[in-house]
Amino acid sequence: MTTIRLTAAQALVRYLANQMNEDGVPYIAGVWAIFGHGNVAGIGEALYGVRDELPTYRGQNEQSMAHAAIAYAKQLGRRRAMAVTSSIGPGALNMVTAAALAHVNRLPVLFIPGDVFANRGPDPVLQQIEDFGDGTVSANDCFKPVSRYFDRIERPEQLLTALPRAMRVLTDPADCGPVTLAFCQDVQAEAYDYPESFFARKTWRFRRPEPDVVELEAAVAAIKAAKNPVMVAGGGVHFSGATATLKAFVEKHKIPVVETQAGKSALAWDHTYNFGPVGVTGCESANIISEKADLVIGVGTRFQDFTTGSWALFKNPNRKILALNVQAYDSAKHDAMPLVADAKVGLEKLSAALGDHVFQEPDAGLKASWFAKADAVTAAPTDANTLPTDMQVIGAVQRASRDNTVVMCAAGTMPGELHQLWKAKLPLSYHMEYGFSCMGYEIAGGLGIKMAEPERDIIVMVGDGSYMMMNSELATAVGMGVKITVVITDNRGYGCINRLQMGTGGAEFNNLYAHSNVSPIAIDFAAHAAAMGAKSHKVASISELETALAAAREATETTVIVIDTDPYPTPEAGGHWWDVAVPEVSAREEVNTARAAYEAALKERT
Repeated sequence: MTTIRLTAAQALVRYLANQMNEDGVPYIAGVWAIFGHGNVAGIGEALYGVRDELPTYRGQNEQSMAHAAIAYAKQLGRRRAMAVTSSIGPGALNMVTAAALAHVNRLPVLFIPGDVFANRGPDPVLQQIEDFGDGTVSANDCFKPVSRYFDRIERPEQLLTALPRAMRVLTDPADCGPVTLAFCQDVQAEAYDYPESFFARKTWRFRRPEPDVVELEAAVAAIKAAKNPVMVAGGGVHFSGATATLKAFVEKHKIPVVETQAGKSALAWDHTYNFGPVGVTGCESANIISEKADLVIGVGTRFQDFTTGSWALFKNPNRKILALNVQAYDSAKHDAMPLVADAKVGLEKLSAALGDHVFQEPDAGLKASWFAKADAVTAAPTDANTLPTDMQVIGAVQRASRDNTVVMCAAGTMPGELHQLWKAKLPLSYHMEYGFSCMGYEIAGGLGIKMAEPERDIIVMVGDGSYMMMNSELATAVGMGVKITVVITDNRGYGCINRLQMGTGGAEFNNLYAHSNVSPIAIDFAAHAAAMGAKSHKVASISELETALAAAREATETTVIVIDTDPYPTPEAGGHWWDVAVPEVSAREEVNTARAAYEAALKERT
């Protein structure tokens, strides 16, 4: 056996550089890195040696650079991924939130945090967490509950088993998610005689599991027995590359489709059978059809509470759930009839078995009625003396967008209103991180999306609250010459949660700056963005916003546009009840009234 002597860190990066996807390109597209004493000498030096094969990108914050890596993988439908490395201690812990985000959303990312010395010679090393009762614990143990696979590399030869396991998880359609390899810093620098064959170029296939024969027969029988089925398109439709298959299926069998946050853009917004967004942030057309459905066919959805209206949406007393999902865990929720399979293959098998079975055409008037209401609230305002609404901002951005535009967001007011109102034309033109709804994902996520698909226009929609939490990768985008357009809606606080607080009977408290102990506050977001190198504008109206968006589209550099908005209005039509527990005892009558309404809603839950 021919061997090659390398440090463990050199072996790690050489192996990663030689893992390919089915398209013949490296599966790991690059490494985001912030170096510290726990990774600079080992991993840092190793990355320098392969910088032409495996590019290294420097971020400003460990969490946000991980967000960029995750957004990159999501936008490419999990066909490629990135790695992220940090030092030990605070650098590693900064990435735990991002690991949770990837875990919830089933997205691949490889975390390589430095770890303490395996030999324990210098203990306690700088930034080491000491557990008084367990000498094996380090800060990186925090990754365990938010990783699909976790390993601590304490000997160089452990990479021979750990790295193939890591790649298996990253590329597995069912188990896909974050992998953490906590890399002891002394081991990074230790040498070992590795088999040369370990570094041979390898292609990883994305398998497409076929459905079990018995489950398929039961699913077909359930569909044929249904009178009013509805299909719930989730993110798995995108990850499977099944958008065209879904389109062919519903056109053949005439089944209406409703879309989750992750599934939005699976069908074009104006497709005959796309009845729009479903659930808490859904529209009337989708929710009315879902309420009446006697068979709910989930395709690649994990049935999150926003999708199901906290399981109060599907009101038909005879309704059944059929869950087509590559992950058995998701296919068995709420006593669903499971159909464990790849979304594309599962739909193809179902369609073939159904033959020419068709359903009655759904009521197209529901959809027309909804879009008339949506167009009304997104139209430009007629009163120039009032603050614009977030809905009107969405309308302006929609009018300025093209079919290949990707609009993205993650938290606050915009996710709900974009889900309801945005008209997505092409697959993956709507990028919403709403599994973890992580404030601060937006700027870094926009950077990752643009790196994944440089030919597309990326518009980041972010509120002032999320922008203040994490904005530093704006400087990275500028420095890398990666153009994104950022629209900041400034409602002077956390407007979404302020409305939720009011809706549950609470007094306005500690959400808007005006109701907190830091009022008054004035932040010049345009000046802040300009200080990081972006081209920036502060606009005073929707018409000025449209002008600025047109200029940003033609610009070659990153542009930030700031507009003040009214924190209170939200679409009156659409939506659904969401289970947010209201205090059972309160001295305030508003809370008691909200509690009574809450208890009444609980009784309606099926």
